[in-house]
Amino acid sequence: MAKKRIAVIGAGISGLGATKCCLDEDLEPTCFERNDDIGGLWKFQNNTSEKMPSIYKSVTINTSKEMMCFSDFPIPDHFPNYMPNTKLMEYFRMYAKHFNLLNYIRFKTEVCSVQKRADFSISGQWEVVVEKDEKQESLVFDGILVCSGHHTDPYLPISSFPGIEKFEGCYFHSREYKSPEDFVGKRIVVVGIGNSGVDIAVELSCVAKQVFLSTRRGSWILHRVWKNGYPMDSSFFTRFNNFLQKILTTSLTNNYLEKIVNSRFNHAHYGLQPKHRLLSQHPTVSDDLPNHIISGRVQVKPNVKEFTETDAIFEDGTIEENVDVVVFATGYSFSFPFLDGLIQVANNEVSLYKLMFPPDLEKPTLAVIGLIQPLGIILPIAELQSRWATQVFKGLSKLPSTKTMMADIAQRKRAIDKRYVKTARHTIQVDHIEYMDEIATLVGVKPNLPFLFLSDPKLAMEVFFGPCTPYQYRLQGPGKWAGARRAILTQRERIIKPLRTRIISEDSLLASWLSWIKMAIFGLVFLAAGLAYFR
Repeated sequence: MAKKRIAVIGAGISGLGATKCCLDEDLEPTCFERNDDIGGLWKFQNNTSEKMPSIYKSVTINTSKEMMCFSDFPIPDHFPNYMPNTKLMEYFRMYAKHFNLLNYIRFKTEVCSVQKRADFSISGQWEVVVEKDEKQESLVFDGILVCSGHHTDPYLPISSFPGIEKFEGCYFHSREYKSPEDFVGKRIVVVGIGNSGVDIAVELSCVAKQVFLSTRRGSWILHRVWKNGYPMDSSFFTRFNNFLQKILTTSLTNNYLEKIVNSRFNHAHYGLQPKHRLLSQHPTVSDDLPNHIISGRVQVKPNVKEFTETDAIFEDGTIEENVDVVVFATGYSFSFPFLDGLIQVANNEVSLYKLMFPPDLEKPTLAVIGLIQPLGIILPIAELQSRWATQVFKGLSKLPSTKTMMADIAQRKRAIDKRYVKTARHTIQVDHIEYMDEIATLVGVKPNLPFLFLSDPKLAMEVFFGPCTPYQYRLQGPGKWAGARRAILTQRERIIKPLRTRIISEDSLLASWLSWIKMAIFGLVFLAAGLAYFR
């Protein structure tokens, strides 16, 4: 029997994982990439092409290597925990080479349209038109994995900033920013306090005369370096912490987290504290912003009310004169123009089952991968989505009825509306562990903690109290990886390895391990209390 042919659209982090998952399930993938290289968003390019993702030269990821790697391919232990984009691209190349993925990628090839074939209700097949060197080609596929990302369409709400059309300085969207050399001695307004806006404001403040960071709501600022110097996400995203969040009220959890972030610097004093609680908005990650605020290089301002030819007038009535540059770090919208209306997008909202499958297709042979904004890490989530989608394509996993899928979509939307500030940014928001476990259950790879505590207590302790790394979803079930146990038990060593460029005495290391042991004992007490509570 011939292998099913799958079209993978995009060779970024989602597309690479999707291509590999197709091979794991004995499917025949063809990955189409508009660019001349892998990496998608993370491939730095000086020129900003329309509808192409783009980053600035100095980008460093906000997720640590152990939390964001592919689940059966750990990042080398000597790589830094938070990698610059050059190191991340090096890892992607290693992954592609190891699994021989380049042979399945067609570069400089754009997908023009994806349409159902006439017999779709029976075959589930698609007709895909692609273009390369101004020549079009029509191909037939049994399944489609859309991995085009959601950072391609810059959102620039010019109408919200009266007077910008007569502003005599320079203004542009943050996707066009590449490096600070052209902004020496300038007075700059950066609009938006997401990760890109803050990074750009901090970098520009090193060369600019003055940088003003304008924010409508403010934001809670997390820092990469967390307790005891460990990466923030590896400390925060643990099954133990997830368990505590379930037994505590949301208010108590917010109080605890806000106390932690305010202990580093008082957000109210720095003009950053929002009205919403910490878990009600996607947080911003920056170790440098408070340092640049306290040194006066960055001044935090409210939302811009209007611009004149040379000035910025803010909603509190203050005016900054002689502004040279305005950078709009106002985020992105997403669309799927090649799908010819198959997936409708309105205000950045889509109706997809588990944020993946259109619920009204006669055959479930199309899935969107990576269309998520997690409180956590995209890559391992996208990989797990691909593992499930390829099972569905093969008929190994079944989707529920359309009615059930629509009810699930509605329930997810109600939960988002209840929890988050209403913005286009939060329409595809998910919690890292919750969503991973949700998809893992459908794949059949969610870790069985009671069984692990009985059969392998050492491993179970690290799975429950340690970082919830992607390797956990390779311990059992389809796609089980023999190296998963060792990867989990050695993950702390790989976190520490790149930091120990100067060896210190073993006494200090012992003290560090004792602190982890104390945490584990404390955690077991809570676990016992929780089990008694739920009995």
